[in-house]
Amino acid sequence: MIAPERLNRISTPTLMPGSAPVIAGDVLLGLTRMPKSLPPKLLYDAQGSALFEKITCLPEYYPTRTEAAILMTHADEICGRLGQDVSVSELGAGTATKTRILLRSLLRRQCSVNYFPLDVSDAALQLAKDEVEREMGAVNVHPQIGDFEDLGFLKQQPSPRLVLYIGSSIGNLEHGEAIALLRNVAQHLSSGDQLLLGVDLVKDANVMHAAYNDSAGITASFNKNLLVRINRELGGQFEPDSFSHVSFWNRKASRIELHLESTRPQSVRVDALDTTLQFYQGERIHTENSYKYTIERLKDLLQCGGFEVEHTWTDPHCWFAVSLGVII
Repeated sequence: MIAPERLNRISTPTLMPGSAPVIAGDVLLGLTRMPKSLPPKLLYDAQGSALFEKITCLPEYYPTRTEAAILMTHADEICGRLGQDVSVSELGAGTATKTRILLRSLLRRQCSVNYFPLDVSDAALQLAKDEVEREMGAVNVHPQIGDFEDLGFLKQQPSPRLVLYIGSSIGNLEHGEAIALLRNVAQHLSSGDQLLLGVDLVKDANVMHAAYNDSAGITASFNKNLLVRINRELGGQFEPDSFSHVSFWNRKASRIELHLESTRPQSVRVDALDTTLQFYQGERIHTENSYKYTIERLKDLLQCGGFEVEHTWTDPHCWFAVSLGVII
């Protein structure tokens, strides 16, 4: 086995402006640092988004169905706390499956809804638009392709505004990043506008572990698809089967971690980066975190982000929480 310290002594190449696809910078930075890591947004190309939709239906994956049950139970109460003629925006909307629960409830209170879903996946947004407008003709869908760096579209809507950030996606962010995102959202809103935030709560470690290590191997495929994407978009020569999916509960950090672990010493050429990456056996690429919250930490997060907590709903087992915050 080649010594790890030798394998990682490589110079960091430089990308020429406009010379490579948009993901190249993130991949170059992430795979030439030590330890290696990649931003979780890269997991969600069209194939990754489709695989994630399959994950949400797995018996082990409790977050989606638990949050959906909370919304089904409390949708009318949630919408009753909103103003009249509310417009709805959503961060990381995906196919907007759970969002439709709230949209249907809103339509019982107002004649129409303008809905602005934001996501990095064009395919997911198009599916959301087609299905939502087919199911609810009074909902006008305005897809926003992009990530969370540009939230200017929030100002396109008159108040009152509701921003959805459900699905526990905020758990992918470090604490400081999560606060910064919420503050950015708050800066684009006005007094009385609201945020509905969904977070996964700390619970039995076995329950959490199973959710990210499903018996069907869908989560493993989702994780490895990141390498498939690099191959396709950057001319990479990764062999996905030479990496294993690793996921575990980090109690001290209060998060589930996802990694890809090299099963052998290997060299991987990536043409668009004009570099060859070295991996030692057992070396990991950190691909995603999923932080788990307590109710108190959730309250602190919203307050630090500029929102006053109006109400929080949980399921009977307290596995998941949905919290409504308001701009004062």
